[in-house]
Amino acid sequence: MTSAFARVVALLALCLAHPAMAALAVGDTAPEFAADAVQGNSAMSLALSDLRKSGPVVVFFVPSAFTDGPACRDFAEKFDQFRAAGASVMGISRDSTDTLARFSAGECGGRFPMASANEALVNAFDVNDGAMFNTRTTYVITPEGKIAFVNDDPEFGSHAKAALAFVQAMKR
Repeated sequence: MTSAFARVVALLALCLAHPAMAALAVGDTAPEFAADAVQGNSAMSLALSDLRKSGPVVVFFVPSAFTDGPACRDFAEKFDQFRAAGASVMGISRDSTDTLARFSAGECGGRFPMASANEALVNAFDVNDGAMFNTRTTYVITPEGKIAFVNDDPEFGSHAKAALAFVQAMKR
């Protein structure tokens, strides 16, 4: 009986050591934020409220620059289609703006801003993985500041395509 109890305790400890994937829900109010960002090699301060003025905003979180080149290339390849649908696009990670400048220029083609998040920002968006990174999560935020779409698939492949289909449907 003791060994069975020990196995259950060990299993629970493992489960609790790795937080479950979580994200804000459709209909939630998006946290307002301003963050240091780069687009290519150009530094800027970026506020969600400013981006929302021109339409929906696609906000995609990547766990770390340079491990997520394919995700950013996918958003960059679809960037003109996002703009045609009236949406802004921005990426966010916890990397420094120096790292993000190299990443944005190289992997994202400087097509959209990449913001540097602190722990408060990733906590506000419920994407903190508990290991100094954030989960791969994409949101579409309406001009009114509401979460309209969430994709928290840990694989990057569906994020840009699904977000693009969603904002194109919003425009109709």
